[in-house]
Amino acid sequence: MSAEPSILPAERFVVANGLRHHVIEWSRPDAVATGKTVVCCHGYLDVGQSYHFVAQHLARAGFRVVAFDWRGHGESAWVGPGAYYHFVDYLFDLADLVREVAPDGFHLVGHSMGGTAAGMFAGLRPEGLDRLVLIEGLGPPEMPTEHLPDRILEWMHGVRKVRASLPRAMPDLDAAIRRIKSQHGDLPPELARFIAEKSTRQSEAGLHFAFDPLHKTRSPMPFRLDQFRALLSRVTAKTLFVSGETGFKTLDHAERISAIEGVREVEIAGVGHMIHWLAPEALARELIEHFS
Repeated sequence: MSAEPSILPAERFVVANGLRHHVIEWSRPDAVATGKTVVCCHGYLDVGQSYHFVAQHLARAGFRVVAFDWRGHGESAWVGPGAYYHFVDYLFDLADLVREVAPDGFHLVGHSMGGTAAGMFAGLRPEGLDRLVLIEGLGPPEMPTEHLPDRILEWMHGVRKVRASLPRAMPDLDAAIRRIKSQHGDLPPELARFIAEKSTRQSEAGLHFAFDPLHKTRSPMPFRLDQFRALLSRVTAKTLFVSGETGFKTLDHAERISAIEGVREVEIAGVGHMIHWLAPEALARELIEHFS
């Protein structure tokens, strides 16, 4: 990280697709931004604040950086009783959000689940989109169609179990840090604390991770590669795909990425899936080059 003082974000709430979304913005306080707005989409069970370290570099380079918490994550609203988190809802949310936060045009960045959503959204050819960046975000493995009945039953069981249970509480932030470190053992202590602080909320029962427990259930509708490719094939924005040296790629990665015309791929050495957490400066360099 740079030795310069950290650029602190401004926070607000925006109603998108009927739900209140938490929006975070980084920009240089001493200068008018010279580059387009960069809209950043986080991944599964992550939060918009985790782009903080990448945003430092982008903001100093003259970009206005905006991230947000997806529905049911962080400080954004959860869906109501009887509702669920279907993937197309994210596309509608994003369509409303970019209208509000970047009416003059934008670059779009998405990590993991957020990359999948960003790629699908780009296939809708939204007005104002200039450049697209997908960070380890080309969807999960495809599931055979014949497994669909069992998957729907699994989904029903999972949702009922969540609705009948109380969220698991933790005694303090150190417990949250241990939980995060159990999944991401390569996180430095200071970064693990930052992620824990931004990913939890306090209640009378204790400390909780700030995502709707429904996210821990699997969607009843399996990922379909033919549908995903149909959207990617319509992407006209100049696209960069960023992977980590030890990150995640599906076995059919080449087939998926070939659907995006003219896509450029880069790999960042010495890092896995959470590139924006662990290699923010290297990632920011790639983004700035792509945006220019």
